[in-house]
Amino acid sequence: MDSNHYILKDKKVIVVDLMTWADWVEKEKGSRIVKQETLPNGKWVSTVFLGLNHNYGEGLPLLFETMVFPSAKGLGAELDVDRYSTYEEAEKGHSVLVQKWSLKRKAIKGRRIIK
Repeated sequence: MDSNHYILKDKKVIVVDLMTWADWVEKEKGSRIVKQETLPNGKWVSTVFLGLNHNYGEGLPLLFETMVFPSAKGLGAELDVDRYSTYEEAEKGHSVLVQKWSLKRKAIKGRRIIK
């Protein structure tokens, strides 16, 4: 079995074949979201299940990803990214990036001011 395709079932990762993965991705689009939120400073933090291994070297598969964007509409310009192997790590990682980016303030007059 190809070990590059994964689905989530009750927060547990399951290795599947390509066709099972493709069917799951099509039918369970909302199931890929771990957590998404807009911070008070306007930054948008999104943590999702990728379904594919993004670890291209040795070690555990990286199956979850948190990305930080300037806003919910600024999806093309990520400010930060981190990847994880488990659902629990993804939840913790989401909280870490929320904390980190909550401390950063909005740009004022074209300059970025950081606490």
